[in-house]
Amino acid sequence: MLYTPIKFRNVELKNRWVMSPMCMYSCENGLANDFHFVHYGSRAQGGTGLIIVEATGVEPRGRITNHCMGIWTDEQAQKLKKIVDFIHGNSESKIGIQLAHSGRKGSTWENKQVPLGEGWETLAPSSVPYHPTERIPHALTHDEVKEQVQYFKEAARRAAAAGFDVIEIHAAHGYLIHQFLSPLSNIRTDEYGGSFENRIRFLLEVVDAVNEELDENIALFVRISGTEYAENGWDVDDSVRLSKILKQHKVDLVDVSSGGNIHGAKIPVHKGYQVPFASQVKNEGGTETGAVGLITTAEQAEEILQKGEADLIFIAREILRNPYTAVHGSFEMKKDCFFPHQYERAKISS
Repeated sequence: MLYTPIKFRNVELKNRWVMSPMCMYSCENGLANDFHFVHYGSRAQGGTGLIIVEATGVEPRGRITNHCMGIWTDEQAQKLKKIVDFIHGNSESKIGIQLAHSGRKGSTWENKQVPLGEGWETLAPSSVPYHPTERIPHALTHDEVKEQVQYFKEAARRAAAAGFDVIEIHAAHGYLIHQFLSPLSNIRTDEYGGSFENRIRFLLEVVDAVNEELDENIALFVRISGTEYAENGWDVDDSVRLSKILKQHKVDLVDVSSGGNIHGAKIPVHKGYQVPFASQVKNEGGTETGAVGLITTAEQAEEILQKGEADLIFIAREILRNPYTAVHGSFEMKKDCFFPHQYERAKISS
C-alpha cells in the first residue's frame, strides 16, 4: 500500500509518504529563500508523494518567531510559487502548505517569549498564557475572531494562486485554533466558548472560508492534536467527534498529531506513539487520516497502512535525516517510485 496512489478530490498522490510540515526558522519578513528552495526541492527529488511546507503565518502575529514563514502578502506567495513550480516541473510530488496562527504561543525564540519590543502582543481566545511567566495574551473580541477567519481565507487564496495542491489548516500543537478547541485554554462565554459546539466554531468558520477559495483541484487537510494529555482537556473522543463534523465540511483528511497546548504535559514518546490516535479517528470517525510520530522505516509505515490505522504516513525527523526516504524504501520493497532521470545510473533495479 505504501507505494500505491491515493486521491483527494482531483489530487492524486503517487505514494503515501508525506513530508510533515516542520518549522525551519529561516525566513526574513516571512519570505521563503534559497534555503527553502533546496530544502523542499530535495525531498521531491527523493520521491516523496506529498510535501507540506512548514507552518506559514496568515498574518504577522500568526508566526511563532520572527523567522517563520508567512503568506499575508503577495510577495511572500510569489516566493513560494517558485518552489511549487520547481516541484511540479521536476518530480511527481504534490506540494501543500500549512496555514497557521500561533496565538498565545507566538513572539518567541528558542522556546522562550521575547520582550515586547522584539516581538508582539500575542492573541488568544482567552486571557490565559501558555506559561504563567509569560505576558497575558490579548483575548480576541468577536470582531477580531471574524477578522482572523478572513486572514485564513486570504492566505488560502494566495496559496491557491501559487499553485499548491493541498491546503492544511493547523489546528494542533497549542496554536490559535487548538486554543479555541480546548476547554483549558478557552474560557470564553460567548458563542466561541463553553460547549463543544461553540469551541469548534472558529475552526469550522476557518474551514468553510478556506473552502470558498478552493476547487476540486486543491485538497483540504486539517491537523489536530488527538489529545493534549491533560485532565479535562481535549482528548481523542473529542477528536473523533470533531472529525465526523469536519468530513461534513469537505475536509479530505485529518492529520492526527498530539499535545502542545498544556505546558508540562507528560507525553509518553515512543516508536509510533501517535498512531493509535490516527487509527481511532479513522475507524470511529469514518475519515481518512494521516499518522505521524517517530515513524522511521518503510516496513513500519507499510504495517500501519496494512492494519488500516491511517491512509497517509507523515514523517518528520527521518526525512530531515534522509531526503530520499521514499525512494530508498522503494528499493527495499522492490516497488516503483519516482527517481530523477538525471540519477538513473544510481538506481537499484534488482
